[in-house]
Amino acid sequence: MDIVKVLVTGGAGFIGSHIVDELLQHGHEVTVVDNLSTGQLQNVHPQAKFLKVDIYKDDLNPVFAQGFDIVIHHAAQPNVPRSLKEPIIDAEVNILGTIKLLEACRMHGIKKVIYASSAAVYGTPVKLPIPEEHPLSPLSPYGISKLTPEYYLRVYHEIYGLRYTILRYANIYGPRQNPKGEAGVVAIFVDQFCKGQAPTIFGDGEATRDYVYVGDVAIANRLALTAGDGETLNVATGKKVSVNELVRILLSITKKDILPIHGPVRPGDIVHSTLSNERIRQVLGWEPQVTLEEGLRRTVEWAQAQAALEEV
Repeated sequence: MDIVKVLVTGGAGFIGSHIVDELLQHGHEVTVVDNLSTGQLQNVHPQAKFLKVDIYKDDLNPVFAQGFDIVIHHAAQPNVPRSLKEPIIDAEVNILGTIKLLEACRMHGIKKVIYASSAAVYGTPVKLPIPEEHPLSPLSPYGISKLTPEYYLRVYHEIYGLRYTILRYANIYGPRQNPKGEAGVVAIFVDQFCKGQAPTIFGDGEATRDYVYVGDVAIANRLALTAGDGETLNVATGKKVSVNELVRILLSITKKDILPIHGPVRPGDIVHSTLSNERIRQVLGWEPQVTLEEGLRRTVEWAQAQAALEEV
């Protein structure tokens, strides 16, 4: 495969940095732009070029003048509660920031955009597992702001010929996920178990989610460099895992004897969410490589190593 020059927005973040690693491992040239609002410089691979840039506030022309083939777009306001408190900021970053990016792509002859969307675009499931053609009814400003750029991508393709692949992520977990703020439940639980703290389960713990290891997500992005044009694809395992099962596995890995605390069900929480991955299997030839047990073990080991570094 030819070397591709890739710009990864949000490449200092949790998912973006793993994508950077995957691309470099396969010989591609990678430039990262990130404003470091949630990303961390230490996440960026030393072989990647790093530019501190805010895609919404800064002029993108000097960045794009360096010449890229493909843009992988992960820079975003990722916090659902913040989108409820500050919907204007959420829309500025996720919608207007993406439009600015697409304009730069148009003006500088970018061949393709790979866009990180979210299961949040679906809202409450009417069938499980959720296929890509499921009704789109987001329940938060965040869900709306992740869905809206999908329409812009299709329009930029129709009018300007800009190729795209949209990847709708299930619940991504793995090393480098920050347990603070709007983190995934895995990052929060791992952090608590490593500190000997009891995790809080909201409700009876039988709510289910679809957990995908971040390294598998990185592979999906790499495969989309050369396939999946014009496609919208779920990145998911298609397997439902309850919160209770998640806790059971983590207790086994960490060898902790901690009883979780049960709290009331949070208003607005979806009870069950699992995404179908049949389409991405067909289109990209992608399938999850890392089992939940193995992915959680890697995540725990990373968290323990981080804790050891902080103690030094």
